[in-house]
Amino acid sequence: MIMLKNSMISGPKCPACGDKKMVTDENTGELFCGKCGFVVTDKIADTGAEWRSFASDDTNRTRVGAGTSLTMHDMGLSTIIGPANKDSTGKPLSASVKSSIERLRTWDSRTQAHSSADRNLRQALNEMDKLKDKLALTDAVVEKAAYIYRKAMEKKLVRGRSIQGLVAACLYAACRNTETPRTLDDIAKGINIRRKDVARCYRLIFRELELKMPVVDPIKGVSRIASIADLSEKSKRKAISILDQAKKIGMVAGKDPMGIAAAALYLACISTGEVKSQKDISIASGVTEVTIRNRCAGLRKMLQS
Repeated sequence: MIMLKNSMISGPKCPACGDKKMVTDENTGELFCGKCGFVVTDKIADTGAEWRSFASDDTNRTRVGAGTSLTMHDMGLSTIIGPANKDSTGKPLSASVKSSIERLRTWDSRTQAHSSADRNLRQALNEMDKLKDKLALTDAVVEKAAYIYRKAMEKKLVRGRSIQGLVAACLYAACRNTETPRTLDDIAKGINIRRKDVARCYRLIFRELELKMPVVDPIKGVSRIASIADLSEKSKRKAISILDQAKKIGMVAGKDPMGIAAAALYLACISTGEVKSQKDISIASGVTEVTIRNRCAGLRKMLQS
């Protein structure tokens, strides 16, 4: 189908007949006279949109495929043999061709991760994808974790260490970096390894990659603890008010954020008359009752002064 476009707006005159009705052929890039057919110029650069559509209804204006991402081992740049067993005309493949295509798919998948580093990265990113759903993490957190893992591979920190431990450590570092409230225990339970192993790997990547982590805001832990302990909105707001006071005088610096958030909630419950024991809040927050009592002592002095 030849697409022609009239260029009637202050277009050039035909040098042969002087007519102003010039026509542009978008397929050949030619500008010619609509009256006598004289070609004025050719190889015109198209300044329109760069999309091409091969659909029958001409409505699909997709220009590119999916964007690149660090969460894919090949960053989404490689091609794959599609799963549909049909040829270019849409007809189903014969049995012999189908088996050949299956073998080609298998080898295509294998050749994309031919080195041990590629296989390691593919396995690690698969683990991250599983944890993303388990821990309800955002795409930004997983993208950051994948970036940290790739940096660890460049520094050769992966060799001789468990993939799961390093994946968990990278996810925890990403959560800290993006200020997503997830504890070491949450991540260790999600990937089903010991907390000690995650902490060891985290210390390693923190030291070797020289990561800069923001101070965790204890207010982010209040909603989480209040939700698990089934506390009222009134107590939650009172706890946030107590923590705001503590932040102004610099009391939260160097303290475990979950511990000081749990203590603020316990004091808020006493203030609002809501009956909750230290044990209930301890279970909900994952810190010991002794920690809550110690933090409560400091917060009480602040409130009395």
